[in-house]
Amino acid sequence: MKQRYNRYEKARILGARALQVSYGAPVLIDSDQSEPILIAAEEYDAGVLPFTVRREGK
Repeated sequence: MKQRYNRYEKARILGARALQVSYGAPVLIDSDQSEPILIAAEEYDAGVLPFTVRREGK
């Protein structure tokens, strides 16, 4: 089952990945985009990002 993220978690994941891409990290999908945030969004939608979210207190 794919974990669902709330909007704050999604924003944090996309921001962190966009920063990685902007610093030269390899892109995990084939994309025509050149903006790091758009690349990160496509990777998120494809489900290939290696991020996990730990939720405290649950």
